[in-house]
Amino acid sequence: MKLFEKIPNPREIRRKLGLNQQEFWSRIGVTQSGGSRYESGRNMPKPVRELLRLVHIEQIDLTKVKREDFEIIEYLKETHPDLYKSLKKAVKAKVEGTEAVAAQ
Repeated sequence: MKLFEKIPNPREIRRKLGLNQQEFWSRIGVTQSGGSRYESGRNMPKPVRELLRLVHIEQIDLTKVKREDFEIIEYLKETHPDLYKSLKKAVKAKVEGTEAVAAQ
């Protein structure tokens, strides 16, 4: 899913994760009633869509992310692009291996 892309059906995402509305929407700072309106078709603001994507689709725990992490990533990309690509490939392989084990 691309940055700020429209979320087709947040209710479906929530149900796949096995969360109730309170659990799902509170993780991104939205009230249960606000989330219910989005699930019923109300337009979601771009920041809410992006938070939903990061937290529930990309599975990023925002409480663990620091600005310094992004600075390190940018530094690594600029000064050691080959190392960055190698690390990215290794992480992708690890994630795919974990997903394959979980699917069994």
